[in-house]
Amino acid sequence: MKRFWGYEDFRPPQGEIIRMILEQRDALIVLPTGGGKSICFQLPALLQTGLTLVISPLVALMENQVQELRDRLWRALKSDRKLPAALLHSELPRYQRQQTLQAIEKQQLRLLYLSPETLLSEPVWKRLCQPQLQINGLILDEAHCLVQWGDTFRPAYRRLGAVRPALLKCKPKGTKIAIASFTATADPKAQETIRKVLQLRQPQTFLISPYRDNLNLQVQTVWTPKGRETRVLNYIKARPKQAGLVYVRSRKDSEVLAQWFTSLGYSTAAYHAGLGAQERRKIEASWISGQTQFVVCTCAFGMGINKPDVRWVVHFQAPLLLSEYIQEVGRGGRDGKPADALTLVSEPTGWFNPEDKQRQEFFAHQMRSQYRQTQQLAKQLPAQGEVAKVAKEFPNGAIALALLDSAGQLEWIDPFHYRQHRSKKFSSLAQVSNIQQQAQSQMNKYLKTRQCRWQFLLKAFGFTKEAVGFKCDRCDNCLSH
Repeated sequence: MKRFWGYEDFRPPQGEIIRMILEQRDALIVLPTGGGKSICFQLPALLQTGLTLVISPLVALMENQVQELRDRLWRALKSDRKLPAALLHSELPRYQRQQTLQAIEKQQLRLLYLSPETLLSEPVWKRLCQPQLQINGLILDEAHCLVQWGDTFRPAYRRLGAVRPALLKCKPKGTKIAIASFTATADPKAQETIRKVLQLRQPQTFLISPYRDNLNLQVQTVWTPKGRETRVLNYIKARPKQAGLVYVRSRKDSEVLAQWFTSLGYSTAAYHAGLGAQERRKIEASWISGQTQFVVCTCAFGMGINKPDVRWVVHFQAPLLLSEYIQEVGRGGRDGKPADALTLVSEPTGWFNPEDKQRQEFFAHQMRSQYRQTQQLAKQLPAQGEVAKVAKEFPNGAIALALLDSAGQLEWIDPFHYRQHRSKKFSSLAQVSNIQQQAQSQMNKYLKTRQCRWQFLLKAFGFTKEAVGFKCDRCDNCLSH
């Protein structure tokens, strides 16, 4: 650890987590942003023979972690020795993808980063199932994405629990494959979902409070679209040369807002999942080096990008979920020095500035529509079948299967085949929909609360004892009192 990472000792509870992963025990780990999660699975993977699979939600996150490992190895060994870590994703050139697949076959890797969809693709799965390939563990990085996206956006997440049993069938008798999930944001309900979906076996749980005493939270109301722009402009003007981030909720908004700031002479860029890999890397490098003062970005930016001196984070539009909010404000102040986080919200009536209300109604309508379609589709789907065939034959078929799984009306025979429980009533689908709506309403309550904002967040994420009588004395509510 000292040689590659330059640290004299572990931060609690890193040492315990690493020992537990080396013992091949299941775990659920919730550590705050900047808490050093990646070292907890990278270090044990490098210490062992065999392969550790890291399931990651974003290409940018995979690329950043692998590049950072490569840089550490170079600095420590002064050698271009081949890094025992690789990644697989859809944007890789064909030759690079083939090289990585060959490295898997030759058992040359210790760490392999890939998305849930890539893990379950035929060429990758075929190689992972080879009996001679030793797989030590399955790491789910940014595990909150399973909860946020698994039902209606990235349905492959719901099949991850069937991965371990299927792999073990291909391996020698007595083989162990541990599963560890890592996230900065998981309330008690999200933790239960992660345990259930991944089929964790007596997992050891590490829960560290999300509270950051150097992060000052603030929410301000704006009355018109122009007023929103003026507010964020004045905010940035008051922080010259300080690195920051402006979060928006759509690709279009990131491009429009970045263009406006550029026209005013600011060094900025729009960042979203629609950009190519080279363009994303260029923006990240420019921001990290200080050439770009701030990035106007969607939720695609931030995970795994380590810039310690971010002094401010603005939410031009509030996220839908508290888990997204904690992730994004957590980009600020990783060096331990004070950082400010401002969220702008439309006036409550929606008469003068209806965009926030319209956005929430749009997502709520979209969700209700997906649940209705699933209820109708469930009657047409084969009682037992193959995911790929259903996805090909029925529009949104894969999402329907994920929603039925979430409602307890379906089980996975393996990662590629399912069996419906048609005896169960469809009322449970409505219950799943209600849980999603409650999660969104929790964000609205946070934006409107008059109590200490950190106290609200501690309660929301299950740290009820720590929340009793808590006051941060830094958020806008504490200061106004």
